[in-house]
Formats: sequence, C-alpha cells, structure tokens
Amino acid sequence: MLTHPSSELRSILSWPKYRPELTPALQLPMSKAEMDALGWDSCDIIIVTGDAYIDHPSFGMAVIGRVLEAQGFRVGIISQPDWKSAEPFRTLGQPNLFFGVTAGNMDSMVNHYTSERRIRSDDAYTPDGVAGKRPDRAVTVYAQRCREAFKGVPVIIGSIEASLRRIAHYDYWSDSVRRSVLPDSKADMLVFGNAERQIIEIAHRLANGESIKAMTDLRGTAMMRNGIPDGWHEIDSTEVDKPGQLIEHPDPYAIKNSQPQTCAESNKSQPVRLMTRSLDAANTVIRLPSFEEVKADPVLYAHASRLMHLETNPGNARAIVQKHGTRNVWLNPPSFPLTTEEMDSIFGLSYSRTPHHSYGNKRIPAYDMIKHSVNIMRGCFGGCTFCSITEHEGRIIQSRSEDSIIHEIEQIRDKTPGFAGTISDLGGPTANMYRLACKSSDIEAACRKPSCVFPDICKNLNTDHTPLINVYRRARAIRGIKRIFIASGLRYDLAVTSPEYIAELATHHVGGYLKIAPEHTEDGPLNKMMKPGIGSFDRFKKMFETASKKAGKKQYLIPYFIAAHPGTTDEDMLNLALWLKANHFKPDQVQAFLPSPMATASAMYFSGRNPLRKVGKKSETVFTPKRKKQRDLHKAFLRYHDPQNWPLLRDALKKMGRSDLVGNGPECLVPAGREDARSRVSKRRANLPKQRQRRRRQ
Repeated sequence: MLTHPSSELRSILSWPKYRPELTPALQLPMSKAEMDALGWDSCDIIIVTGDAYIDHPSFGMAVIGRVLEAQGFRVGIISQPDWKSAEPFRTLGQPNLFFGVTAGNMDSMVNHYTSERRIRSDDAYTPDGVAGKRPDRAVTVYAQRCREAFKGVPVIIGSIEASLRRIAHYDYWSDSVRRSVLPDSKADMLVFGNAERQIIEIAHRLANGESIKAMTDLRGTAMMRNGIPDGWHEIDSTEVDKPGQLIEHPDPYAIKNSQPQTCAESNKSQPVRLMTRSLDAANTVIRLPSFEEVKADPVLYAHASRLMHLETNPGNARAIVQKHGTRNVWLNPPSFPLTTEEMDSIFGLSYSRTPHHSYGNKRIPAYDMIKHSVNIMRGCFGGCTFCSITEHEGRIIQSRSEDSIIHEIEQIRDKTPGFAGTISDLGGPTANMYRLACKSSDIEAACRKPSCVFPDICKNLNTDHTPLINVYRRARAIRGIKRIFIASGLRYDLAVTSPEYIAELATHHVGGYLKIAPEHTEDGPLNKMMKPGIGSFDRFKKMFETASKKAGKKQYLIPYFIAAHPGTTDEDMLNLALWLKANHFKPDQVQAFLPSPMATASAMYFSGRNPLRKVGKKSETVFTPKRKKQRDLHKAFLRYHDPQNWPLLRDALKKMGRSDLVGNGPECLVPAGREDARSRVSKRRANLPKQRQRRRRQ
C-alpha cells in the first residue's frame, strides 16, 4: 500500500550517524586504491556523475557525497565513466546500499548542444574542457549500466536532468514529447530538487533494512506504480482546472492587470478558475493526461504543464500521477525547503574545494569560474517561464547565515590555491533575493502563484535588502579580502526598492561593468517570459548611474536579451534593436531561446498555447519563431551593428516596409548596401535632365 507523504519536517541533522567511527576523507575515493588507503572494504553508496569530480559546494556530486559522508556513510565517486559497457561501473565494487546517478550540474543535452542543435566543441565540466566525456541523456544511460553492473542494487536518479524530466516532457533535441526519465532509465526511484533531505532519509532507511520499493512516502521523490492504492482519492486534472464553487484559491496564472495584489486580495477580486475539492491534500492525487495523450495533443500537453506548475508549493502541493503505457509515474509533493541551520551544515562540510587529485594540472573551466565564488542562497521566486531554477530548487528562498558565509570566504582565502584576495561572486540563482520571503507563512503555504514579482511585486513580499547589505559589509572587512564582485543575475525590479542596496553595489561590488538581464523591451514577449517591463530597467539604470557617479566611478550596465522567445514577432525584435541603438548598446553575445524540459516557455513553444492562462482548444495561442531563418533574423536584430548581419537585416527591413531604416543617416539601423547605393546613383542620374530643365526655366 502506498503511504501518504509525510507532512512533518525532520531536520537532516537529527539522524544518528550510521558509522560513528567514520571520519571525513580528504577527497571522496574514486579508485580501489583510495578505498584501501581509507581502510574501506566497500562503499555504502556510489555516486555516478557526468561531471569531473570537484570537491566544492558548487558541484552536486560533492554536496550529496559530503552530506552522506557526514551521516556516517562511505561514499565513492565514479566520474565520467565510459558508458559503452558496464565494466567501468564496477570500479569501486558493489555498493552496500545504492547507486546514486546524476548527469552533473547541467542537463546532458544542454551540455552537448547549442540552441541551434549544433554539437558543442567543449565541455566546461571536463578536464581540459574536452567534449564527449558523457553520453546524451546521461541519467538514463548511467542508470542502465549500473543495473547491468550489479543486478539487484537499488538505483536512484537525481540532478537537474532528472528533475526536469520527471514527467512526460517536450524534448527540443528530438522535437518530440518523451516519456519520463524514470521508466526509460529503469531506476527504482527519482529524487527531484536539491535532494539532500530525501537522499539522507533513503540512505538511513535502506541501512535499517527497509526495501526501496516500500519507500513510497518520501516528499520530493517519484516512482513507478501499477495503480492507485487504497486510501487515495484521484481527481482528473481537467476537473481541477475548471470553474466551480468549491474551496476557492486565487488563479495563479490570471494576469489581467498590473496592479499588485496580495494572495488574499486575489481570492476576492479575480474570477476563480482553479479549484480543489474539499479533500485533504495528503490523500488526494491529481491525474495528468497520459504520456500518450500529451504526445498526441499539444493542448493537453499545455494543460498538463499548467497543472504541474500549480502543484509545486510544498505547502499545498498534492501528489501527481501520469500513466505511461500500463504503469503510472507517481510524483509525491516537493520536499520542504532547508532551514538556515541545515543550509549552514551543508556548506560547512569538509570540502577540499579543489578538483580530485587524479586530474593533476588539467584545467577544468567550470571550476576556474566558481572556485573563488560563494553561494549564499537557493531558490528563486521570479518565475521566469524560460528558466528552470524554480522547477528544480523551488520558489522559496533558502538562505545561509552570515557566519556561514563569512566562514566560507575565509576557507577560500586559506585553502584555495592561487587566491589573490578577490571573491568573484557572492550570490546564487538571483544575487539579491537573500533572505527575501513572504511576510506571512500562512499565505506562503497557501499561495499558488508562479511568481512573487510578476506582474508587479506582491504586497506580501518582504523586499528588505538590509540583511544582504550587512553580508556585503562584513565580507569586505575580512582580513585578506581586497575585492568582492557580484556576478550572479540581479533582479533589478527588486533592487529599485532599495536605493541603499544599489548604492552599496555600485560603490563597492562592480568592476566597471554589471551584467543585467532585461531580456526584452516589448510587452508581448515580456509577458510570455513573466519579466517586468523595460521601465523597471530604466529606473535601475538611472539609479545605478547616479550611485556610480557619486562614488566617483565610470561604470556601465551590460544588458542581456533573448531572441526568438515564444510570443516574439519580427516587429518586437526590430523595436528592441532600435532601443539598443538609441541607448548605445552593442551586444557582443546573443542568446537564442532554448526550450529546456518542463519549462513553461517550452510548453508554449511545443503547444502554441499559453499555459499561463486557462488552456483549451480555443484558448490563447502563442506564436513562436521556429524556422532557422527567422531565428537567425531575431539574433541578427540583437547584433544590428555586425556587418555580417547587414544583408539579412536589409532584406528583412524592406519586406517589413521599413526601408527608411536602411541607409547612412543617424536614424538608420543598418547602412545601405552596394545595390542600394547603385540604385540611389541611378535615380540621381535619371533626375538630372529634369533638374537641368528647371534651372533653365529659372
């Protein structure tokens, strides 16, 4: 019988240590020789990863490995094994408890291919940046090889690749809807999210003799099941997403005006469209349309995506089930966020903060990028539709304490080779969401809105940047620290609520240039992205420039934009290009929209429908640039100043009836080509006789 997911929060620090005598290893072993040196005859848990093993809290395999080690488990690492046979998966012998499988810090398909489906020539997570050290769909391949290596050993899959592929999902690289990664990998269980809470409990319960098949009550996990167990009430998703006078909840996707509302206010003022029956969420399961149905019907796919995102708040989420063939993928509600104490314990573990010694002097680009950076929080409540952070880490911000952050900076100073006094980043998924949260825990637990800041900042959101300012000031005062930069993405619509924060940022934490991501200027694509209007960027720019000038510094913003996002027309990109030119921005790098699995914008891309609103056969449609020529044009608009793009832009502008923007005048977007110049010369020559006749008459 499937038991109900627990509603009780157990601290990850409350478990008794499995092996009390176990002491932290300098680095987790990757060979039998290293196991022998530690005095181990076997590993309790073996983590298989698609990344190089870097013993640093910015890398998932290191975090999970060290967390399990702190619980008293012997943990080994198999990094980037040759997947063509099962033999490399036997390197460390048979694990006593389970294999943990991760693709790495990135989805393997995103790692391998560009937004134009071209194979990337390098891999930042591999020694010397060598490409091809992991397979496509690494979670599936690795899990199958683990099963071959040691039959009967539980296989548990995780990482962002597993999180974003936990249900039937649109796969951009095959241009099709694929099954959940769970049945394809034949894993015993999938853990989604950052997963420390789940993986610790799984390890202890397996160690106590419990079968993996019996662990059906763990939040943040998914498993295959044959049917709906006794004691559960099933509700069809099409029954949930329709009008009805039952228990009322605010429509989380109703975006009708720009006036900020509290969750409580929206209950009263907005038409109710999302309902739940008066049943305890603990014994209610929502049935999504089956894999076969969403694969065949884009509208049902958009509907399933909409409902999936509705059930993501740990405070009110219900279990979800989706049939794949004759069996069901069963998803328990998300795990509860970590407390500050738990976050501190994870980041305070015995990381060596270096790549595994077996790599020698080989350079690992991803490590070079983050070795002097500090992650101060997790999660994001922005809800940007093209981003997958919320689907993986959740929208509730999980922050570390000041002391924990300061301690890590001191560890970088004292332990990282080549440190010269500069911290490259003090941030996270969003640099300035540290300690920001709903003012009411009751409202937070009941809210189903996908964003706390769109269309405007919710009145219930605490936007006080004082704790973050205090962290900055205390960090700057550490002996041996010369500079601290902020390189993480900044939510500028939040920043403008705190002039003191902008002043602090501009005065002390910008090295001449600050990256910022307005993503677009036009309301059409911005609404589909769930991003603020360009007016917020303009306000931030003005405040930043004023603060920089007051600090006696010449500093500039580097804006980032997305081309070819769902809801973007050629006219939208033209207007963006004109805005860039008027503001003297010339982007060097441009980003074309890449539909990542499970993202809301990916549902728009595949289905042509807008899952931010009620989905049906006659619901709002979304145009998406898909043809290569149009995607190239949208990227060309962003780089209007590049001569290589001028022929494409000239042709497009003429077809759009905007030939006035082709020429050499200050109002023009691109200069005239040779054909245009010859045409003008021919017209002048043709007009010469008429001009001479007029002169004679005069």
